Amino acid sequence: QVQLVESGGGLVQPGGSLRLSCAASGGIFSINTMGWYRQAPGKERELVASITSGGSENYADGVKGRFTISRDSAKNTVYLQMNSLKPEDTAVYYCNAEVRPRLTLRYLEVWGQGSLVTVSS
Repeated sequence: QVQLVESGGGLVQPGGSLRLSCAASGGIFSINTMGWYRQAPGKERELVASITSGGSENYADGVKGRFTISRDSAKNTVYLQMNSLKPEDTAVYYCNAEVRPRLTLRYLEVWGQGSLVTVSS
């Protein structure tokens, strides 16, 4: 069964940095787009950044220039480097991937378990 396992969340002071990782496993044939979403208390889940299998990146306006998404296709892993963090970046961050399991022809949308990022002094 395909699963995404996240790591790297935590508490950081404003202006600090954190790196999130998300590894996909479980009988994977291929992965299309991978991305990161976040959900702050009382708000809807929103796209933070995404990266296609070809390496094309997309960012939400509020994180451009501060966050960088990357992926290691050999390891089925996506990363989110977050710099110059602000209190408004506080949220639960979710990894997302379009995964084609082995022996299937369809892509499934899979979510990670969520990682809490708290930006506070």
